[in-house]
Amino acid sequence: MRILGLSSGTSHDAIDAAVVELALDGSVLHGRLVHMSQHPYPATLRAEILDALPPGEVSLAAVCRLDTLIGQSFADAAASVVAASGPVDLVCSHGQTLYHWVEEGAVRGTLQLGQPAWIAERLGVPVVSDVRTADVAAGGQGAPLVSLLDTLLLAGLPGPAVALNLGGIANVTVVGAGSGAPYAFDTGPANALMDAAALAATGVPYDKDGRLAAAGRVDGELLAELLREPYYGRKPPKTTGKELFHAGYLAAHFADHPSLPAEDRLATLAELTARTVADAVRDCGPRTLVVSGGGAENPVLIRRIGALLPGVEVVRSDALGLPSAAKEAVAFAVLGWFTTHGLPGTLPSCTGALGGRVLGRITPGGGPLRLPEPLAEAPTAARFGR
Repeated sequence: MRILGLSSGTSHDAIDAAVVELALDGSVLHGRLVHMSQHPYPATLRAEILDALPPGEVSLAAVCRLDTLIGQSFADAAASVVAASGPVDLVCSHGQTLYHWVEEGAVRGTLQLGQPAWIAERLGVPVVSDVRTADVAAGGQGAPLVSLLDTLLLAGLPGPAVALNLGGIANVTVVGAGSGAPYAFDTGPANALMDAAALAATGVPYDKDGRLAAAGRVDGELLAELLREPYYGRKPPKTTGKELFHAGYLAAHFADHPSLPAEDRLATLAELTARTVADAVRDCGPRTLVVSGGGAENPVLIRRIGALLPGVEVVRSDALGLPSAAKEAVAFAVLGWFTTHGLPGTLPSCTGALGGRVLGRITPGGGPLRLPEPLAEAPTAARFGR
């Protein structure tokens, strides 16, 4: 089955796309990565998305407009991918998260925009979307959904093994720790605060190659203030996003340090991410840390994580056949495969739900909706190549 996975994360800068050919052989799901690409949002649309994020307030008219424009952007990206790599059987679109409603550590709801009908109309194939809500309705966090792919990818590695995704928010999946089931959670900000600080200082929305952070020094007082954030002390499962770690949150902390150079601010924020990631996984005694996401391109961040976890082998997901930049889009392609085969796409031990749930809703394409025969057993491992 040839599936196009589409996602846009908490950096809100581009739509990630990956076409994967997936086939089941016994209990192993084999994937061949056919295509991967990024499709930046139009500048005006990205500005509208950023304006709508917390702590901003928007009207229903703005929500309707964003749902349509994001859906059309996803359809444009999908059409571009198909033109470059050939037709697909299915699309799984995460859309764009605009709000994750969390109260006292419990997720009450989640909102991803990007109307899938635009993709279905454009490509003429079914689209799986709205993939978080079923887990939330079952009492789960609705995240991290990448934990399904992580557990399949890490199967067979000497444990304990940890998958770390460094997007806007950092999340981990831990496999093989003791006799317990896999578990996953968001550790806190990865690129979200660093990107906000870089944008405020330079007008560029990221610190390329960690150059600013590398030129700065960690400010101990600011770091101590940031580490007092209550989220870090909560027990998993837990999830967070830009409803907490946004530019306004950062500005409030920087207000007490007005003369701190941009380089020191970035160095401190990189240390914050490294410290919270290392603190979150150290107790499981990991042997391997498999890193993916945009933060994997920040050498300052990767070096600090490695230094804080001595004896742990730190590798990119590329070493397991899955390019770091494509991993999240591939994860949604895999989720689409699970949904169309009638298989739960979440692990209760990872999201905190009452049980595994088949995720999403399906928008038919052109013609009758035909799905594969349901499977009685889910794959227990996944192997990828190109």
